[in-house]
Amino acid sequence: MLEWILRGLSQGRITTRYPDRPEAAPSGYRGQIELLDERAEGPGELAALCPTGAIAVDDAGRVSVDRGRCILCGACVQAAPERFAFEQRYETAARSRQALIVPPTPESQLEPLSQTLAEQARALGRSIHVRHIDCGSDGAEEWEIQALWNPYYDIQRLGFFLTAAPRHADVLLVTGPVTRALREPLERTWEVMPAPKALVAVGTDACSGGLVAEQGVDAVLPVDVYVPGSPPAPIAIMHALLLATGALAA
Repeated sequence: MLEWILRGLSQGRITTRYPDRPEAAPSGYRGQIELLDERAEGPGELAALCPTGAIAVDDAGRVSVDRGRCILCGACVQAAPERFAFEQRYETAARSRQALIVPPTPESQLEPLSQTLAEQARALGRSIHVRHIDCGSDGAEEWEIQALWNPYYDIQRLGFFLTAAPRHADVLLVTGPVTRALREPLERTWEVMPAPKALVAVGTDACSGGLVAEQGVDAVLPVDVYVPGSPPAPIAIMHALLLATGALAA
């Protein structure tokens, strides 16, 4: 115990200051895919690069990337680095499914904080209880969510607390594509949560189904914030929670 006390005194505070200070991603971090060139020369070849169908080419030869389906495998970046690259940043969450598709269209532009979410932010105040439910994930997202409550991320300093009781929860974190066996437990959990409440889809499987399904959580329940990634980093999930509760602007 004394050794840990001395270590703490010598190293000082190591807890991240995010969101008060930006958190820089390390070199080589796979944040989300950036589309460098929308023009397609070999449409079939480009679309075939992605195992989840996140890359599409329209009739006019324009390329688009659905970040909600992307598992960050890097196949497109490796095969066509002149067209695709990884963005080295954590803030990847969006308030609509369409906003995860690049290049953006008028329909996919992020809208201002909705009245519902604004009311939620005022009603929830600073102390926010979070319930997590695993609906068939591979376990990767769970490690990142768990890390939010370790000494480095210490999300409790922002007023977020885990709860095992849905009736006490303000925000529901959902991971996985929602298997048939877990659809009913998910719906029951959401039903007993008191209003106002918010739902955050965490990870590519929850956002779109990823590799294992055709649809994500929004095929079952309305989603307030999507945070893609396989898995998303703790800071990305923290950013999504702050968006969901109105603590941050888009």
